[in-house]
Amino acid sequence: MNVVDEMVRTLNIGDTRSDSSGVTWFATGNLDLRQLADYLSQAKARFVTITANELPRGEGFCLEYLWDLNGQLLGFPFDLSGNTIPSIFDICEAADWIEREIHEEFAIDFSGREYEPLLLRAGDPLGVNLHEVAK
Repeated sequence: MNVVDEMVRTLNIGDTRSDSSGVTWFATGNLDLRQLADYLSQAKARFVTITANELPRGEGFCLEYLWDLNGQLLGFPFDLSGNTIPSIFDICEAADWIEREIHEEFAIDFSGREYEPLLLRAGDPLGVNLHEVAK
């Protein structure tokens, strides 16, 4: 059994699909993000990025986590009904910058961490990207 099959079985991950860019996307359902990050870190997967997308009609956000495991790109979309998701920075230091950027640009809180300013200055409101869209 390969590492991906073992991960699917161990974490009880649902359906998968591949897209034309070569990413294998996993249905995350009730998957615990921190448990996933810990599993992938233990498997020596390389964290690539997080992409934030605002869902239509103000229904929240989708955060897409991308990891590279032995040259195979693995994608994990997490839908947020609010604006909070657990931080994985303490499990994977590479997530630091992108969590801070998403926090500032979309006003999404990554619980369990403190923030140092990244791009904003004192007094600037969070949600820079959201304000740009509203103009």
